[in-house]
Amino acid sequence: MEISVKKIPAGEPEVLEIRCHKVSDDVREIVSFVKSRQGQLSAETDGRKTEIPIVDVYYAESVDNRVFIYTAKESCEIKLKLYELEEMLKGRTFLRVQKGMLLNLMKVKSIKPALGGRYTAFLGNSEEIVISRKYVADLKKALKGGEEK
Repeated sequence: MEISVKKIPAGEPEVLEIRCHKVSDDVREIVSFVKSRQGQLSAETDGRKTEIPIVDVYYAESVDNRVFIYTAKESCEIKLKLYELEEMLKGRTFLRVQKGMLLNLMKVKSIKPALGGRYTAFLGNSEEIVISRKYVADLKKALKGGEEK
């Protein structure tokens, strides 16, 4: 695969064009990555494709080798691994809080300690997320304004 980058004048709109013989999983992954960097994730709900703004995502969870993102009212499957999504969202308000979960800290209403060194996060959509003790230090660092892992 050949890759080229062409610099354009400031007034012209930026365009990303992918030319391929067929739309493979690799091409879909590239498109998904580019869209996520622009603030949206490509997802599927009930067999239909949709674009979900990252700011609407409360959390992402890996279940049976599939990754789902959850908004206030729906859940959608995305075609990325959780670690790939985590890498894409690096530098944003998302933090790993369990082995198989990323949490959007901007959607947290409150947090309180739970048993066994864990914490519970109460979200704006009335859900509760358990933060495993392995990730509590990262949570405290993020809440104090430090860099997220």
